[in-house]
Amino acid sequence: MKKLILAMAMAMATTLACPAAAQTVIVVRHAEKAEQSADPVLSDLGEARAAALAEALAGAGVTQVFVTPLQRTALTAVPSEAATGPEVVIVSLEGGAGAHVARLVAGVRQLPAEAVVLVVGHSNTVPDIARALGASDAAPMSECEYDRLTVLTLTPTGAHAVTGRYGAPNPPC
Repeated sequence: MKKLILAMAMAMATTLACPAAAQTVIVVRHAEKAEQSADPVLSDLGEARAAALAEALAGAGVTQVFVTPLQRTALTAVPSEAATGPEVVIVSLEGGAGAHVARLVAGVRQLPAEAVVLVVGHSNTVPDIARALGASDAAPMSECEYDRLTVLTLTPTGAHAVTGRYGAPNPPC
């Protein structure tokens, strides 16, 4: 079911824009952490979610991945990266969430129109990233939400966003 929702979201995003002038950006939060330290690895559940993300994106043709310097974002992207082989860009968290979002969005906007981008962020940045790229209705994200996947299609005339879920349902808060 989750794969079907993702496929529908990506199909809708693709058909609502002119493919020759559309950029696709997939925004997710990092997968579940093993513990609460400053820079933890993924838990077993998080590793399973990262694998589910890779499976969900297997046919998407991701060409670029953006992560933060914290290893949980890179570890979430690793299975997807291995499947697609895109370049990975680490976007600094220096200056706080607002500065991070601005740098990331600028990086996305510099990519070619046909780019397919995976962005792996944090609960405090994912909604802001989606909004900055044109998903004006992106809801805040709770600390226990890990399964949200937002697909944005960016065209010269605007953006269209579809939000779905992937992997196992969120753990209880």
